[in-house]
Amino acid sequence: MTNERPLSIPVILGTTRKGRMSEHAARFMVAQIAKREGVVTELIDISRMALRVDDAGDGVKEPEFSAKMIRADALIIVTPEYNHSFPGLLKHVLDSCLKEYIHKAAGIVGVSAGPFGGTRVIQDFLPVIRELGLVNIFWDVNFGNVSKVFDESGNLLDEGFVARADKFLNELIWMARTLRYGRDNIALDA
Repeated sequence: MTNERPLSIPVILGTTRKGRMSEHAARFMVAQIAKREGVVTELIDISRMALRVDDAGDGVKEPEFSAKMIRADALIIVTPEYNHSFPGLLKHVLDSCLKEYIHKAAGIVGVSAGPFGGTRVIQDFLPVIRELGLVNIFWDVNFGNVSKVFDESGNLLDEGFVARADKFLNELIWMARTLRYGRDNIALDA
């Protein structure tokens, strides 16, 4: 697997709220992925998308987002926990694509102002990931008490998250390579 195109692993920032601490977590994950050889990444901020809300699914598909999902070998979804769940606009954005996700790896990064680090949002997101056709990895990154993890400028205050992100990325990259090989080389019998 040495002469193939780099893995594409975008990070989706799944909130549009002002003052969102999740942005620090998303930028941290982008920086950690960017250190990896053979991997390209970018931040996809749903607050910058011009997605219509007067329809759903293919009816609101944004061509640029769809193209990024087609190129992606894996996704990292950074989502805050709002009232024990994930933001509705994140679900709306993800639902605008379907076939683009099939047999691709996904990892969830939960963010919370409280001590549980988004564990409840991750738990609630797993059935959605599966229904979209994505394959969730078994490691997560949980940013609990996020205002103590990053300062107001987004600087990391707890270096322990570097090792957590590394473990998460090792699994995600392995799964992305494995699933890409399968998509490219193994026919799915109907």
